[in-house]
Amino acid sequence: MPSGSALTATATCTAHAATVEATGEVVAQPLLAQRVAWLSGLAGDLTACIVAARWSAADLDALASGRGLDGRVLPSKGWMAVRRLGWGVGPAAGVHVCDRVLRCAQEQAARLLRLAVHRRVVVAAIVASWPRDPGVRTDAEWVALRAVLPDGVSVAEVRNRTRQIRAYLDRHEVFPADLTDLEEPPKVAAQVVLAAADRQLLTLQRTGERGALLRVRLPLVQSPTCARDWAWHVLPLALPPTVAPEAKLCAPTVRVSKGRVRVDLPFKIPITVAPATGHTVGCGFDWGLNTVLTGTAGHLTEGRETSDGRVIGDGRPLAYDARGVSAKLHRLRAERQHLAAKHRHQERLLARITPADPRFAQLAAAWQRIGVEHERLCARIRHLNKALAWSASRWAVDQAVFAGATVIYLEDLATLEARGRRGRANARLSGQVRGQIVEAIRHLAAKHTIAVVTVPARGTSRFCPRCGTGTSPLTHCPAPDRLTEKGWTWAYCPACGLSCDRDWAAAERIVSRGLLGQNATRTHRSTGARTIVTIVEGNVARARRPRKPTRAARRARRTRTDLHPRPAARDRSKNRPTPKRPTRTPNKPINNSAGHSANNPAEQAMTSSRVPDRRTVPAPPPASGGQRPAGRAPKPGRHQPDRTGHVRNSHHRTGFHHAKATPVLTLAKHGGGPKQATPVRVA
Repeated sequence: MPSGSALTATATCTAHAATVEATGEVVAQPLLAQRVAWLSGLAGDLTACIVAARWSAADLDALASGRGLDGRVLPSKGWMAVRRLGWGVGPAAGVHVCDRVLRCAQEQAARLLRLAVHRRVVVAAIVASWPRDPGVRTDAEWVALRAVLPDGVSVAEVRNRTRQIRAYLDRHEVFPADLTDLEEPPKVAAQVVLAAADRQLLTLQRTGERGALLRVRLPLVQSPTCARDWAWHVLPLALPPTVAPEAKLCAPTVRVSKGRVRVDLPFKIPITVAPATGHTVGCGFDWGLNTVLTGTAGHLTEGRETSDGRVIGDGRPLAYDARGVSAKLHRLRAERQHLAAKHRHQERLLARITPADPRFAQLAAAWQRIGVEHERLCARIRHLNKALAWSASRWAVDQAVFAGATVIYLEDLATLEARGRRGRANARLSGQVRGQIVEAIRHLAAKHTIAVVTVPARGTSRFCPRCGTGTSPLTHCPAPDRLTEKGWTWAYCPACGLSCDRDWAAAERIVSRGLLGQNATRTHRSTGARTIVTIVEGNVARARRPRKPTRAARRARRTRTDLHPRPAARDRSKNRPTPKRPTRTPNKPINNSAGHSANNPAEQAMTSSRVPDRRTVPAPPPASGGQRPAGRAPKPGRHQPDRTGHVRNSHHRTGFHHAKATPVLTLAKHGGGPKQATPVRVA
């Protein structure tokens, strides 16, 4: 993308009421939702007609060719491409629909068909390179598949399409000839894509920093027969805080969800695009199971942007540990699967009996109740996934900003696949919404002019980032004191003695691959996503950070005294051993028969400085009625820390009270110390 482009995002608003512009009638939310549903129904029927009529291999070939009937290149706008191909559609007999509603229907149909063209290419590539064992592909089979797949296809999409083709093969004992044989025409969402409309159907203007006004023509009846059955409605919208005052509002998408009118409002923010190369400080993040993200900051020294350069890590691991959130998601998914199985079982039971059966009413009510509960549980999981993704992304971008990094390197999801323990590991890996995290990191990093680049994930956790690649494989174990056992949490290198967290070592390899191979960065033409395909390996050294002086050293510096005096300056007249310090034992009675005084402090036992669990003296009487205060009374004038009640560590900005994340600290600028860092050998 060129410098000075715009960052696009979408905010969802709720229209609670509207006003008919001609008469001034106030339309309540239920009636407004009904009229919006009528509009989406008219547009959805037209879209379904186009998709069903063009769901064939010949029509998909014509759309994929990119040429219209006159030989000209198809435009990027979907409704214009559909009209240039001659795929016209009209409303039902007796129904009056303006041309702008037809445009919206054709735009939505074009998007569905173009998505089908992409899925068609993926299916054809998988069938052409069908593996010997569909469950586990070899390295050579993956290379052959990647050669024919389009860019940006993730491993999850490949796995899902492989399962779909395998199920079709088991049923028909032959591979599908095309996507149209493998799938039915897609369902049309109940929404109106107003991006294809103009002022004859809607207008949108901003009314301040937190408000907007949407004017849209809606039908007054379910089946309008003339233009008088349509009227302009004015919908006031309250913009969320995420929409900046300088943002430019775009044409929205209107839909009805749970009886309310939802407006998906895209907006654009002008930004400066970060360069693809020329980075010297970057952050690399590795995906994990318990720790969603584990990262580190790296600095490229002399010989920058070449393979002769050296990457130095700051020696500080960054971790976003969301075990509590992940555990909750696992419990919710298990409950969702249980409800889905129960819902399917009751549906089968309903199919076996007739409505005249006395059990039908009770079973139908239970089936409907479980369906509603299943939908609520799915919405809860989606909300939690979205919150977790944006929380982790905001934390990662904050770490990069305060570390002075100009680029963030992530593992490429298209080349990432879990190996071993496939049944449980794949479910946990896919449940961490990595795609949402990547998109959120790109969105937030663009606001700070930070580039986001993906690097190949293969081999990042296999070799040592300190002493070489290919010659020093890491040994994975459960803990640093259990090096002989098999595990995956800890990494140990027998050659150089490196002992650290496995994800931390992988993050160092990721940032090294990114900084050393940044000249091979490629930018996708349509999406603008940046990736590095060529792997350039290099060793990573960890710099020693100056330790903070102790309290005794600071006191000695302030009083100008010697913290460790030389032997010559010590008192040499000492000719007796130093008496032992009294132990912290309970007070015992002193035996005065030996002639010792009971008031001798040297012979009395030292009292403990530990705060007692209970008061040793009565608590002060309360000023008013009620129970006495428990524990120690607060000292007057002492500032009590503020608590938000939502975040345990508010400076982490995680948004979850049970998520542990490395605090965001401002680090010293790289290059301010010695020119060459001293490697740290952790044995």
